[in-house]
Amino acid sequence: MIIGSVIRRNEKVSSTNALASVMLRDEKPAEGTVITAAFQKEGRGQKGNTWESEPGKNLLMSVILYPVMVRPEEQFVISQMVSLAVYDLVRTETPDVRIKWPNDIYVADDKIAGILIENSIMGKTISNSIAGIGLNVNQKLFRSNAPNPVSLAQVTCRKYDLSLITEEVIRLLDLRYATVINGDKDELTEAYHDALYRRNEWHRYADREGEFPGMIEGVRSDGRLLVKRENGTVREYAFKEIDYIL
Repeated sequence: MIIGSVIRRNEKVSSTNALASVMLRDEKPAEGTVITAAFQKEGRGQKGNTWESEPGKNLLMSVILYPVMVRPEEQFVISQMVSLAVYDLVRTETPDVRIKWPNDIYVADDKIAGILIENSIMGKTISNSIAGIGLNVNQKLFRSNAPNPVSLAQVTCRKYDLSLITEEVIRLLDLRYATVINGDKDELTEAYHDALYRRNEWHRYADREGEFPGMIEGVRSDGRLLVKRENGTVREYAFKEIDYIL
């Protein structure tokens, strides 16, 4: 077991990713070190957004990895690995779960988890990677202006033991990371595409040219989203270059 060999539990931090960054600066934590918190004062999401979480109700954690076997141009595999592990956990509780590109976890059209991957590249290798995970577990009231949050408790009408959820996420992360270590990137890519939100369905999107109907065909190995237009052309989008119309 690599992920979870060391676990550092905290009551309150600015953010688990920020604490992981400090640890990497000041020491060399063991690979797979997990940092958890009951509350984040400055939890971060994608696009600079904040992550709302009621104290003691949700899973907040970061994992430190040294994925030297992954080339920088393949770094999206880290995002796939982490999002699939969280997807695996949520799927045990509800079948209507998907991964919204690049790595949000959705139940139907509502967001149940967010993932923030921060890779440090040195030359031709990824020197370290911090994978931050926020999973809504027992929270039932969301006060931020986020448009579509949901929790496991809301979906299943059950209350969860956070320690057990954390243990299971760590176990699933370790299993998925073994696939990366073994070089089975095609297996991860296939599983990611099978779980991809809105894949092979027509929906509305928006880019710098305005709204349009499109169909997600897949994701390239570098993480670019492939979206087919009504005229048959396929466009590639980097992160932040396309918005989903929900």
